[in-house]
Amino acid sequence: MGMTIAEKILAAHSGHDHVVPGQLIECATDWVLCHEITTPAALQMLEDRGMDQVFNPDQIVAVPDHSVPAMNIKAAQMYQTLKAWVQKNGIKNFFDVGRGGIAHVVLENTGLMKPGQTLVSGDSHTCNAGALGAFATGVGSTDLAGAIYAGRVWFKVPETMLIKVSGQTNPGVTPKDIVLEVIRQIGADGANYMVMEWVGDYIDNLDMEGRFTLTNMAIEAGGKTGIIAVDDTTREYMRVRGVNPDGYTEYASDTDAKFKVVVEIDASRVEPTIAYPHIPSNGKVAGSDKIAVSHAYVGSCTNGRITDLRDVARILKGRKVAENVQMIVVPATQAIWKQAAQEGLLEIFVDAGASVSYPSCGACLGMHSGVLGPDDVCISSSNRNFVGRMGDPSAQIYLASPATVAASAVAGHLADPRQYDAEGNDTNAAD
Repeated sequence: MGMTIAEKILAAHSGHDHVVPGQLIECATDWVLCHEITTPAALQMLEDRGMDQVFNPDQIVAVPDHSVPAMNIKAAQMYQTLKAWVQKNGIKNFFDVGRGGIAHVVLENTGLMKPGQTLVSGDSHTCNAGALGAFATGVGSTDLAGAIYAGRVWFKVPETMLIKVSGQTNPGVTPKDIVLEVIRQIGADGANYMVMEWVGDYIDNLDMEGRFTLTNMAIEAGGKTGIIAVDDTTREYMRVRGVNPDGYTEYASDTDAKFKVVVEIDASRVEPTIAYPHIPSNGKVAGSDKIAVSHAYVGSCTNGRITDLRDVARILKGRKVAENVQMIVVPATQAIWKQAAQEGLLEIFVDAGASVSYPSCGACLGMHSGVLGPDDVCISSSNRNFVGRMGDPSAQIYLASPATVAASAVAGHLADPRQYDAEGNDTNAAD
């Protein structure tokens, strides 16, 4: 029996010629990604046991991103803990405030993480890096401590779900809509502890930024990670970052690999989608209900990239955010912020009445920079709409693509981005 991409990577990193789903393995990790929220707990575990060491400082990447710049004393202390540990252990891959942004997006752009490698982090959206043809997953603080100390992690080899996406999307439909539709179909636990492997001609024609959006949200379907095989798009992405194909290993699923389940999606039939509260699988066609919104949020590791910001600017150019709406735009990294400024996108946002914030996780997890208050209604391009995720438990969170968020911000209620054309004129003035 053949193996899937994920099985091949796990076999190579655990000293096995062949692995099967359910098998327990001790897996070497090529990279450990650390931020200021979950890492201090792992470091405390190591210190308490007299194991305060790093297996290889050159294989650690540290990026403070969740609560920076610090909004209170506790956040400042967590940041200090991470930074002091970085300096003590000579960790050179440290992307400090003002030099980084959201950890997952920073890492994907460095060229450090390569196809065929393994990555763990104390953050559930570590699966983001799977778009590079790598095995990347979030772990708890205990496993994170073990990875920091020994460079190894125990895994149960996961089964794989194959997601075949055929055809091409219609105007106004984005990768975020594709992944929300998949999650709607399979459910919030439909891929429980599975690898979500994406294939099909839609994927073949998708840029890397869109691929990262797909793999990022594997965890929202209960998945262990998402993954996409290396192709010319991946190779070019790595080449631009100074990494040639001889610097990494490419894996592809065998023709006789066993998949737990196969999901087939016709991209041409997918419409702009909004996930209603309080679960990402509660998807409906955008504009089905004209529910008033008080907040519109664009950002996060899912949709804070330059292509996302361009989508927002296309909708907002020549328009104004509705008076009853507070709109916040958060570029995912310093580099993206700078590029957006150079392209004139930030000016479009400000002219429309939106606030542009500094690169960070921001309000995505309800820590700062736009936290929701009682009964607020927010449409967000982030990845989760759980009760209390972005602030007060009574707040309502709707998940959507950046274009749908922008359209809703202008309309003042949930809206379909297809109602707005590229020239800045409403195609449905009655709305």
